[in-house]
Amino acid sequence: MTDTAGRPLGPGLGASATGAGLTRRRRRRWARGMALGATGVLVVAAGAGWAVYAKLSANITADEAAAAELARYERERPTELVRGAQNILLIGSDTRSGDGNAKYGRDLGSERSDTTILLHLAADRTSATAVSLPRDLMVDIPDCRRADGRRSEPVYAMFNHAFQVGGSACTIRTAEKLTDIRIDHHVVLDFSGFKEMVDAVDGVQVCLKEPVDDKAAKLKLSAGKVTLDGEQALGYVRARKSLGNGSDTERMERQQRFLGALVDKVQSNDVLLNPVKLFPVLDAATSSLTTDPELASLRGLYQLVRGLRDIPTARVQFLTVPRTSYAHDTNRDQLVEPDAQRLFARLRADRPLAVTRDLPPEEHKDSPSADGRSHPSPVPTFRGSTAAERDCE
Repeated sequence: MTDTAGRPLGPGLGASATGAGLTRRRRRRWARGMALGATGVLVVAAGAGWAVYAKLSANITADEAAAAELARYERERPTELVRGAQNILLIGSDTRSGDGNAKYGRDLGSERSDTTILLHLAADRTSATAVSLPRDLMVDIPDCRRADGRRSEPVYAMFNHAFQVGGSACTIRTAEKLTDIRIDHHVVLDFSGFKEMVDAVDGVQVCLKEPVDDKAAKLKLSAGKVTLDGEQALGYVRARKSLGNGSDTERMERQQRFLGALVDKVQSNDVLLNPVKLFPVLDAATSSLTTDPELASLRGLYQLVRGLRDIPTARVQFLTVPRTSYAHDTNRDQLVEPDAQRLFARLRADRPLAVTRDLPPEEHKDSPSADGRSHPSPVPTFRGSTAAERDCE
């Protein structure tokens, strides 16, 4: 073998050059294979990502009927005062229909709102305030469209009657008339969805001062620190006879403390930042959700909650609307005024408020001024708690 000038090549050089050429060709083939492989992985990942997105979005039921009903009454609904602030009505339904719900009682042909919470998100997303609306609160319920298409008559009745008569749309209209706060979104969650969400975060820890043995709630727990699974958590937040004084007010405060512990668990375990942890939580959270059409997709939910992960737990507040026993029936509630209107006004205008456990259940106060006397304060204080507080500490 010779070079380009016709000179003979030294021994072994021809074989070496040939080998180098083969090596270069192998490297090019390897690089092309790697590129194709990487492209394939990206395609598979993209496909898997889309499949997950589609599955989770499909879990959510869009409440089209409520949207249509609310649109009919748009003129009478409150106007939005603060751009960017959001008010979401969270409704816990006691329906016995659907997977896993029948064992909690007979389906009597209608469902009621077992728990209703008005969640206010500040426009700058530096705080979140959850206000429980008692189900036994006596309120004016407007005429509403029933499931069979007929319309109900306006009535003065317990708050949860609105959901029983006209579903989420009637509950929203009742809440708006009560508070004069525009409800931007709503979420309905049933028993099964609540349990699955608790199980998805591997349970939530609570602290019990005394052991619990409640056959009605199917709940048997020891005193002290206890991590509740989904079934136990449902019994814990619904129990009335065996925990506290048996009042609905005490039950709502227990629900608030549990939700605070759930928020803390999600934030402390970095669930929102870890896809492996986040998927089962999202799957559980969306599987039993009914929401307004705008929220009925992962994109809608993400846009709502993306700013929430940075809110400190000390700024996630829980309280019950100021209430007292109804004058004509001690088993019912009525608002305490002017405290309730002060609270609604703060939320409506997206103004700050503070909470403390030290106030009596039916009292609101203004912060004392520098001279030690009580004067109207820019930050009124209500009885409540935050997600940072722990009963066991």
